[in-house]
Amino acid sequence: MAKQPTTAIDNRHYDVILAPHITEKTTMLSEHNAVAFKVAGTASKPQIKAAVEALFGVTVTGVNTIVQKGKSKRWKGTPYQRSDVKKAIVTLAEGQSIDVTEGARG
Repeated sequence: MAKQPTTAIDNRHYDVILAPHITEKTTMLSEHNAVAFKVAGTASKPQIKAAVEALFGVTVTGVNTIVQKGKSKRWKGTPYQRSDVKKAIVTLAEGQSIDVTEGARG
């Protein structure tokens, strides 16, 4: 049975954490008790920490954020701008982990 979260899950937590960010680099981060998420552009580090602790039932020791600026691209000669993406690298307490590859529960 899954571990019960220590804090109450609020619907705002789902607005903060948008999706896991899975790449080769973030997979290597999992060896160091870190997980990467795409988060809302307005989310602060305390909000991200509270959301991860509530949704996954783990203890967060640190949160680092990155804003990846959208690239300028062209499509059929017409320029456009990709959206900016905010990412969070969440460091977990020793011995804890989040398996983001398991998919939806059901």
